[in-house]
Amino acid sequence: MSSPAPRVDFQTDPSRYRHWKLSFDGAIATLAMDVDENGGLRPGYKLKLNSYDLGVDIELHDALQRIRFEHPEVRTVVITSLKDRVFCSGANIFMLGLSSHAWKVNFCKFTNETRNGIEDSSRHSGLKFVAALNGACAGGGYELALACDEIFLVDDRSSAVALPEVPLLGVLPGTGGLTRVTDKRRVRHDLADIFCTLVEGVRGQRAKDWRLVDHVVKPAQFDAAVRARAAALAEESDRPAHARGVSLTPLSRTIADDRLSYQHVQVTLDRSRRLATWTIRGPQSEVEQDIDAIVEAGAAWWPLQMARELDDAILNLRANEPDLGTWVFKTEGDIARVLDADAALQQHADHWFVRETAGLLRRTLARLDVTSRSIFALIEPGSCFAGTLFELALAADRIYMLDDEDADAPAQIVVSDRNFGAYPLLNGQTRLQRRFYEETLPLEAVRAAAGQPLPAARALELGLVTFAPDSIDWDDEVRLALEERRALSPDALTGLEANLRFGGRESMETRIFGRLTAWQNWIFNRPNAAGEKGALKLYGKGEQAAFDWNRV
Repeated sequence: MSSPAPRVDFQTDPSRYRHWKLSFDGAIATLAMDVDENGGLRPGYKLKLNSYDLGVDIELHDALQRIRFEHPEVRTVVITSLKDRVFCSGANIFMLGLSSHAWKVNFCKFTNETRNGIEDSSRHSGLKFVAALNGACAGGGYELALACDEIFLVDDRSSAVALPEVPLLGVLPGTGGLTRVTDKRRVRHDLADIFCTLVEGVRGQRAKDWRLVDHVVKPAQFDAAVRARAAALAEESDRPAHARGVSLTPLSRTIADDRLSYQHVQVTLDRSRRLATWTIRGPQSEVEQDIDAIVEAGAAWWPLQMARELDDAILNLRANEPDLGTWVFKTEGDIARVLDADAALQQHADHWFVRETAGLLRRTLARLDVTSRSIFALIEPGSCFAGTLFELALAADRIYMLDDEDADAPAQIVVSDRNFGAYPLLNGQTRLQRRFYEETLPLEAVRAAAGQPLPAARALELGLVTFAPDSIDWDDEVRLALEERRALSPDALTGLEANLRFGGRESMETRIFGRLTAWQNWIFNRPNAAGEKGALKLYGKGEQAAFDWNRV
């Protein structure tokens, strides 16, 4: 936005929802969109026709977390609308027109992550999603439907699905619309070309014939058909019918001008150096190993609480501290306790609660991979970069490890079984596979050293760290690296990091974020979209956009 705004808070709960109604009926949960048009996160626009802004998506993200953890009996989620003849008209265009470039891009990024999380839960957690389009569905509304496993469209002669961003706004369907239409729905490219340039969209049997939806049902049979299919999908799930859910109690968090503090996560903000220093604390007491004790610990179980705090802090800094371009990750604690937590995650991997905790860790670590910040990891005496926490280092652009054999407790790292598949990147690779381009010899060498405390020299030899300065050079090496990074163009770094972090293998998800980083980022900056006479700026004003017709 053009004027200073209050901090965005990603913590909420169902008692504070303004835009979603969440209800439960046995194995089926219903998430019904009913956007309060006066409930925008920022002033200056109304959320008409179930259009959404970041505040609507924050509630959706929270609702999905509640379903995952608090309602293990739920096996299918139906996403629908309570508005008459409208499912969702997509991201609010007036909000986008008023927003800064950074706000638009980060809004699209969080929206993408939320939709990817739906697919992640379908893939890993036994949760299936049905989009019940009981009215017109356009733009980001259709992109939400595309994230679901199956799409029902009411056949009422008027309801259509549409991706009208190109003809209406001069931008792209930026929350995965283009990519899911081709990669997921397998819509033929010439039909997709027509679809994405039709303002009115496609309805009825043609929508099904073109693979844009799975089912087209007359209004009188619509609710029953959706319910029957949701029940059938629920039968295929292994989520427990009678387990007791785990309440996601509010996080204890302190926000000050120079820090953000939780029980296990602390972020120190140095605005003069444009630097955020993260310290992730390992377990401060023995970690529960018995599954009954783990469930009893609930939201306080270290892997879950740490993941929730880390997730909230990442979102908080991305939205509220865009000038802090470098994030430095440190850890502190007992390596043995971190490995105990990993052992519990491994031993009980098939238990629904442990599986959901691992899913949250996986999705939270994936946020780092697509965050447009330079990320460094510093491994020092007292660090506990082991197993799950070593993934933080593997997600970094560089890893520095202090080589000081004379220290009372020299820095060490430990690779655990969790580093070999528990937390894949968005392209399906482990971070170790990404690091070594899936080459057999270095991966086998690391596998042979798994479970062993590795000092700096050995970690460097195995290729697990970037540099291992001694105690004489450590401070200068780190200081110079951070100063050099701070002097570089943030735009160039965003492009550099996005390319290097996903070198090699691609997936639908990496293409979504790559296209957001490159194409949508560029288009949002172009005058044809965002200029004073651009399509995004003039939407709804009765004035035609003035395009620069040069192709670039």
